[in-house]
Amino acid sequence: MVGVVLGAPFMLIGLLLGLLATGAEALQELLSTKEERDASRSERRAAELRDRAVTEHGLDKTFDGDWNGAAGQFLLRWYGHSSHHQRLVALTEGRTVLAAPPKRVSIRRESLVQVVAEIPSEDAILEDPLLGEHASDRLRLRFTDGSWLTLITEERRSELHMYVLRRSRTGGADAAMG
Repeated sequence: MVGVVLGAPFMLIGLLLGLLATGAEALQELLSTKEERDASRSERRAAELRDRAVTEHGLDKTFDGDWNGAAGQFLLRWYGHSSHHQRLVALTEGRTVLAAPPKRVSIRRESLVQVVAEIPSEDAILEDPLLGEHASDRLRLRFTDGSWLTLITEERRSELHMYVLRRSRTGGADAAMG
């Protein structure tokens, strides 16, 4: 009861700030020029198309869903090393390296990152199913048995995306990484 009484004013303030933000967006829409409204409409449409493409390619899922496939087995081992949700993915010659902080780390986790998996290029390749269609923060790590994992980057066009783009331009889309 004490928590509800003490938390109620903060909930009211949050609700008021939310309403003010909605009102400010509506006012900005009313005061914008025709070109700005058209640009905003175009951006919303592009975002809708991108989101639809992400869903169609299954990139809204963590993996293909087959726990017996190489991707599912890899996920089980991966989370055995570290349950932390963030991973560092690096491409080296002939392999993909994944690093993560150890289990139950909250302070200085970036400095404690350790390699948790190395995947040889003959076992899996990095691909961008939306290449040429939409700029996305999603990539796919596809294993030789057809199973896959979705990797989400911090940027829409990360260095990993640029690697995949360069590889596809040189005709090595299905060739080994390296």
